[in-house]
Amino acid sequence: MKASVSVLHIRIAGTVAESIVDGPGIRYTIFTQGCPHHCEGCHNPETHDFAGGRLAETDRIYEHIIKDPLLKGVTYSGGDPFCQPAPLYDLSKKLKENTKLDIMIYTGYTFEQLLEMSEKNEDVKNLLHIADIIVDGKFILAERSLELKFKGSRNQRIIDVPKSLEAGKVVLKEL
Repeated sequence: MKASVSVLHIRIAGTVAESIVDGPGIRYTIFTQGCPHHCEGCHNPETHDFAGGRLAETDRIYEHIIKDPLLKGVTYSGGDPFCQPAPLYDLSKKLKENTKLDIMIYTGYTFEQLLEMSEKNEDVKNLLHIADIIVDGKFILAERSLELKFKGSRNQRIIDVPKSLEAGKVVLKEL
């Protein structure tokens, strides 16, 4: 009898194999599909529709990532990655167990909202706790600045997740 294997899928808008704009160093970026925020002036409005994009196997994405020795980390962007926390946690767990890559997540939710969501949703909690860096908060067009590094508007924060969880409050990270 053959053992059953669970294949996890994630709905994505696309990927960028080697990005230098989605976080520090060379990064593999996954643009998740589906976003409830619909920020005015969004950089990726095609990712809003939860039925758009395509399904991808997390194992196949993992195989692409580990083949690239130049990568410093993996970035989840969107859409909003916290709308699909289970497959992203699965992928992150494999990456953390087998590589030294860091995990960075862009989300329209604030860190405080994610903490609240994580009390009711184990998948959100798992993804939050495995992340290294989160850029939180909705993109606000009136706060937009091209001078900002790795974020689109002044209200957004670059957060050191492990230090923030340990301190019980947001600890900002300089990149």
